Amino acid sequence: MDSEHDSYNRKDLLYQPVEDLKLNEKSSIGELMKQFENIGGFTASKVYTAYAITKKMMSGEVTKFLSFPADIISTGTRGLINQAIRNHLFDVIITTNGTLDHDIARTFSKYYCGSFDLSDRKLGRIGINRLGNVLVPDSSYGETIEGFMQPILEELYAEKHEWNGRDIIWEVGKRMKSEDSILYNAYKNKIPVFVPGMTDGSFGSQLWSMYEKHHDFKLNLLEDEHLLSDIIFEAKKTGAFMIGGGISKHHTIWWNQFREGLDFAVYVTTAQEFDGSLSGAKLEEAISWRKVREDAKFVNVYGDATLILPMIFGALLH
Repeated sequence: MDSEHDSYNRKDLLYQPVEDLKLNEKSSIGELMKQFENIGGFTASKVYTAYAITKKMMSGEVTKFLSFPADIISTGTRGLINQAIRNHLFDVIITTNGTLDHDIARTFSKYYCGSFDLSDRKLGRIGINRLGNVLVPDSSYGETIEGFMQPILEELYAEKHEWNGRDIIWEVGKRMKSEDSILYNAYKNKIPVFVPGMTDGSFGSQLWSMYEKHHDFKLNLLEDEHLLSDIIFEAKKTGAFMIGGGISKHHTIWWNQFREGLDFAVYVTTAQEFDGSLSGAKLEEAISWRKVREDAKFVNVYGDATLILPMIFGALLH
């Protein structure tokens, strides 16, 4: 609570007038972002702050984390994240198992545009799964992933019986052979992909199926944690661009607590903090856990990532 003796300095506050947004048919994303700096409200100014923080952490010796959940990989936003990975904007990826699923499925088959309002009972009867307003035919998902994964896992098993998650993902990515694939470009740029919930989803089911056939097939997720700890302890500074919450966000901030927190952090979310969830928790809360440093540059941006990311990443890639 503010002390009654505290006071604001007018000169410190009233230094930047609000400027009107001016666009024309030739305006670029970079120009739009520059105008957001002085727009004065509301989410637009936070989008600019997120851009400025991300740009700052791209310079200097900063180990950069990108975390995101799988749902956006079912959408065309996958292409933008793939472009960021292809351009090596980030050094480490922490995500959920569905990212592996959707990246494989969409590399070898198609998803389709749909609607939130379609009848799920009717869709289920004709072999179509709904993910928000994205339609995923049965044949584009489980069948595609199983057909691609099982021969690879047999090949890896013949080489050795125990693998960590990072290396399995790289081995799968190597065999994707598509510039459109996140996993392929992560392998190509030697960007580690960590999936702490790796036994979830279709990719995880393929690992389970392999174990059912070969009970000496082992997935060593603790070795992934060892690899991640090496990255953390060797980093001079760390920054994270976190999209959505859940396990991918938490694993990112959890490991950074062991170096007294992130130096830079951007969090894009639609979750609210009133329910006490990690997804809704603002970065301010992470300071109390020493997952974000007290003096860190950070911002919470509320909005749909499929809208916000093209503005921020588009300006960075401009």
